[in-house]
Amino acid sequence: MIFQVYIIADAEQDIVDIYDYIALSDSIERAEYVYKNIEDKCSSLSEFPNRGHVPPELERIGIFDYKEIHFKPYRIIYNIIDFKVYVHCVLDGRRELQILLERRLLR
Repeated sequence: MIFQVYIIADAEQDIVDIYDYIALSDSIERAEYVYKNIEDKCSSLSEFPNRGHVPPELERIGIFDYKEIHFKPYRIIYNIIDFKVYVHCVLDGRRELQILLERRLLR
């Protein structure tokens, strides 16, 4: 079964922000490498989206509707509805994410 993958506007902005940060602080080549790998990871959710796990920050507060996969150190947070995958966030796993995830996903 193939799932449709949608990257919502917030997640698109996350990816752009990551690209911009890496391009400024490292190099355009590195930014393009990370961008391509994040895009590939998101696209890979069209097959076997259930392979992800519930983010621990959400599990602690009893929310099990979201899953995550990684392109280290980035965390790709998504949920599955019917045969559609919605990518909500692409976040740097080195940041404190509890409040950000609650704010983003529970609004």
